[in-house]
Amino acid sequence: MIRVVALPVTLLTTAMITLAADQSPGNKSEEPDAFDIEPPILKQNLSNEPLSATTAPGDDVARLEKQLERAKRNAAGAEHLFKIGVLAKVEVEQRLLKVVRCEFDLANAQLARAKEEVVAQEPQVAAGEITKDELEAAKTAVVQLTEAAQVAAAKRESAELEAAEANLRRQQKLLHLGSAQKSDVTRAEEKLAELKAQKN
Repeated sequence: MIRVVALPVTLLTTAMITLAADQSPGNKSEEPDAFDIEPPILKQNLSNEPLSATTAPGDDVARLEKQLERAKRNAAGAEHLFKIGVLAKVEVEQRLLKVVRCEFDLANAQLARAKEEVVAQEPQVAAGEITKDELEAAKTAVVQLTEAAQVAAAKRESAELEAAEANLRRQQKLLHLGSAQKSDVTRAEEKLAELKAQKN
């Protein structure tokens, strides 16, 4: 008696599973990892570029100072977050690299502003509105900011080179473990070669 009931139930269950399997591939894409819905835009994916290119140099410097402070705050706790497993090592390195890049941008913006001030003060000296000592002080500030910008540029080149080397080592390890593709390693090698070529 049980066999008589079990046979129709088994056939009915098999038919339902077959119908359900036929309907689901229509909703899936060809790629196994593709999403049907688009994820929301994250704040970190947005560009930090200003919307208008006609900002005053003082505003640009103030914006870069705020950006540098924000980057320093983000990088300050990154090592601790890595140790407790919240952040990946890559994210920690990226946060530290962002601080170096912000310092470089700020140094260049301060240098540009100081040069503009010197250019603006030269006619004022000729008109007698300011003294030559004030102009010389501004020129001295330009020299100091030029040196600071050169130091920041060297620090940025060094940090980007170190990050590229670490990324290459990471991609090679992942390829060895089978988690990365050869194209990832090739891309990392190209990036490192590009940075070394720029340095030379």
